Amino acid sequence: MNILFYCPFKFNLNSKNVSSLGGIESLNIDLCKELAKKNLKIFLATYCNKEIKKKNLTNIPIKKILSNKSDIKFDVIISSNDSNIFDKFKLSKKILWMHNTLSIEKSLRKNKFFSIMRNKITVVFVSHYLKNITSKLYLFNKRTVIKNFLSRNFQIKKLNYNRKKIIVWSVQRNIGLNETIQMWINKVYPDNPKLKFYIYGIDKNKYKSETKYLNNKNIYFFGRIKKNELKKIYSKSLGMICLGYDETFCLNALEANACGLPLLTFGKTALKDYAINNFNSYIIKDYDDLAKKIHSISNEKINKKIIINSFNKSKEYSLNLIVKSWIRLINKV
Repeated sequence: MNILFYCPFKFNLNSKNVSSLGGIESLNIDLCKELAKKNLKIFLATYCNKEIKKKNLTNIPIKKILSNKSDIKFDVIISSNDSNIFDKFKLSKKILWMHNTLSIEKSLRKNKFFSIMRNKITVVFVSHYLKNITSKLYLFNKRTVIKNFLSRNFQIKKLNYNRKKIIVWSVQRNIGLNETIQMWINKVYPDNPKLKFYIYGIDKNKYKSETKYLNNKNIYFFGRIKKNELKKIYSKSLGMICLGYDETFCLNALEANACGLPLLTFGKTALKDYAINNFNSYIIKDYDDLAKKIHSISNEKINKKIIINSFNKSKEYSLNLIVKSWIRLINKV
């Protein structure tokens, strides 16, 4: 069986900075490698310059696929977010791996609506939340949920209980960040001047004019860093702020938990199903409540139980488990 993963981003299997790739790219690479171990012939189409072959896995340039220069017949095509590729392969079975929201207006604007409607597509949602908010007007052949999995980059051998006074933000969207910063300045820093707030994934140039002032309040912007560096930060911090305003799954939350780092969250969107209060997360009501909880976890004895629970929660999303759902789907589609 020939299976094509279509991931329209610029990277390849030999990318030097694999640990700095985005979530969708990393998920495609890890899943392709795992399926290739099962003696399936896997092809990963990306914006790369040349073919790269590794046993049962071939990284193939997208331009070769789109120009019909490839003589390979694919039994199944699994495309991340992009349905247009299905128009070129009428005889292949089609799976749309939907990572993000797709409103009717957005699908029309990005010229995806009609390719969805005219192809018999099985859609895989990364969470029940995403499935529930996706319009029923899309004539998908089948709708199913296969949750995302933990990247191998975030597997750790030993939990660290020696935590430092650090709170982390690593969501790349800034909804709620300004409110959180003001909460920190007004309600956290005055009573807890040794506690630090590390912000990752956000363009630090947007806050350049305020850098000196924010640093004086122990607020530091680091931009986007490699996953192995982020793992080190997660493993020594007290908690990660992930409010949950617009999460379709939230890999950041899973990766933090894998390092024993509990979440500080409103428990909205996809995090409503993932975050369990006082188990792998602290679910808070508002920004005032967030400030109180930050004070609490920074001034009390390290809660080893929530570190262990967070780590154990991440095990539910092991690639070894999730890949079984993918294999069942591929065989049934």
